[in-house]
Amino acid sequence: MNLKKILIIITLYVLSFNGAYCLEPDIFVQSTVNRASQILSENLSKEEKIKQLKSIAKETVDIRGVGFYSLGSARKNLNDDQISKYSELFEAYFLKSFSSRLAEYTNPEIEVKSKEVLNNNYTIVNSLLIGTSERPEVKIDWRIYTKDPSNPLIRDLIIEGLSLARTQKEEFASILNSNDGDINSLFITLDEFSKSN
Repeated sequence: MNLKKILIIITLYVLSFNGAYCLEPDIFVQSTVNRASQILSENLSKEEKIKQLKSIAKETVDIRGVGFYSLGSARKNLNDDQISKYSELFEAYFLKSFSSRLAEYTNPEIEVKSKEVLNNNYTIVNSLLIGTSERPEVKIDWRIYTKDPSNPLIRDLIIEGLSLARTQKEEFASILNSNDGDINSLFITLDEFSKSN
């Protein structure tokens, strides 16, 4: 078989399986943290680092899914316009919270250690933030949504056993409970945070 035929066969093989390409959750997490670490170690302004970190988050985090989880049962009481407004406000809130916190780190080194497949939809990836003279090591578990194997997404971070998504859900519930369930109170809180310096 000549080289041309071999190349055609390989090309057809790749194209036929392209839609079924599977990105393993542990490789996905390591790749994501490596990209973030590279940005944080570069000689960039904080504003530029935040901009690039937001871009990574949009690609790798299921922001809409995290937002609906954080809203809890209150979501059932919202109409389509309110859901749309919440999704918009939550994304701005999440991206600012995520990127501004991470931008404070300088070259965080995270090593993926193992993974545990929970079911077809979720895998837990275990990792460790390597300790330095300035900070202790930190255990970080990543809850990865794998319903679409070709596009895994981050749904939660569990830091030393504490779920960030669950903590956020409790904070939102507290705001709503303190305001007789008025969703506008949460809208105001999210908007104020996003616009604050």
